[in-house]
Amino acid sequence: MAIKAIITGSTGMVGEGVLHECLNHPDVESVLVINRRSCGKLHPKLTEILHSDFTDFSEIEELLTGYNSAYLCMGTTSFRMSEKDYANITYEMTLALARTLARLNPDLSLCYVSGMGSDSTEAGKLMWTRIKGKTENTLLKLPLKQAFMFRAGIIQPTKGLDNTYLMYKLGNPVLPLLRKLFPKLFCSLEEIGLAMIETSLSGFDKPIVDVLDMVTLASKNKAKD
Repeated sequence: MAIKAIITGSTGMVGEGVLHECLNHPDVESVLVINRRSCGKLHPKLTEILHSDFTDFSEIEELLTGYNSAYLCMGTTSFRMSEKDYANITYEMTLALARTLARLNPDLSLCYVSGMGSDSTEAGKLMWTRIKGKTENTLLKLPLKQAFMFRAGIIQPTKGLDNTYLMYKLGNPVLPLLRKLFPKLFCSLEEIGLAMIETSLSGFDKPIVDVLDMVTLASKNKAKD
């Protein structure tokens, strides 16, 4: 299968990393990124749409058909945010696009970057875990071919990319050691991207993808090369 992917969040660390893997992967034929500001990348596989209102995609619907994968990487920290504002970005904006894509591309394989600790009961004490859990639950109910919730933990960045968060840049020298000590918490940005590609190609046997699952899926994809 030739992957034709839509990616959000490519102006952030995770989305940029996933985009990097897609542009360099032989099984990815084309990539459409949707951003509010340009990601600044040029590549023969890449098309970019600048779109200001992530709660309404009706104006660009005709450009969103013909895709078989969506890697939703857009997100924000909950630090100093009200529950309403965090839910607007994390839930409302994510679902606005996902519902549109499900209607236009019912054979879509969707991957959503969630977070370790997301609360599927939607009843936890931490605001961000409840909203992430609600977002996951709603995405899994959409009429899609398949959907996977990527509960990422601590991420080892990809060298040379532009949007690596400062905390990861500072901690990068010790991340390999920490990963050996706590393998359930750490994976690389490369592994997240390759794991998403692998789920599009071969599926996976459960909808919640944890850190160790990402490592396994990425290794499986690399073994095909």
